[in-house]
Amino acid sequence: MQYFTISPMKTEEEINGKAYVHYQSWQETYAGLVDAAYLNKLTLETCREIAHRWPDNILVAKAGENVIGFVAYGAYRDQTLPKCGEIYAIYVLREYHGKQVGYALMNAAFERLSDYAQIAVWVLKGNERAIRFYERYGFHFDGTEQQICLGTPNTECRMICHHVC
Repeated sequence: MQYFTISPMKTEEEINGKAYVHYQSWQETYAGLVDAAYLNKLTLETCREIAHRWPDNILVAKAGENVIGFVAYGAYRDQTLPKCGEIYAIYVLREYHGKQVGYALMNAAFERLSDYAQIAVWVLKGNERAIRFYERYGFHFDGTEQQICLGTPNTECRMICHHVC
């Protein structure tokens, strides 16, 4: 029996919970992958501002009243992949890793992206846990990379999954 629920983010409590998961997941996931000074500048308040600024197309996973993960999804953000959906972000608190929360979030996002033949996601080079998760879900690298600055230069790699994943 599943101990968590997934639903669209609606309430102020869910927005604040999503912000906490965003903040905490970055601290847990990206230490050692991105510049420490950049991580130190990412505050819980910054994540709250982001959560309030972009509340649409967010699904939250909750255990009881606590948000333990979220996924953000929508149409691919540029014209290089027409008719493609995108997973913009997916984060689960570390204590819930390995408990199917990420898969349930991904499944729910894919349901909402069912009009797209393929789905893309960008992953930070070196984020091996995320890469393994996406590969198990059916994503593969398509060879596209982009440079981003997270205090220092970093590389993101694009992965694609055909919707029949």
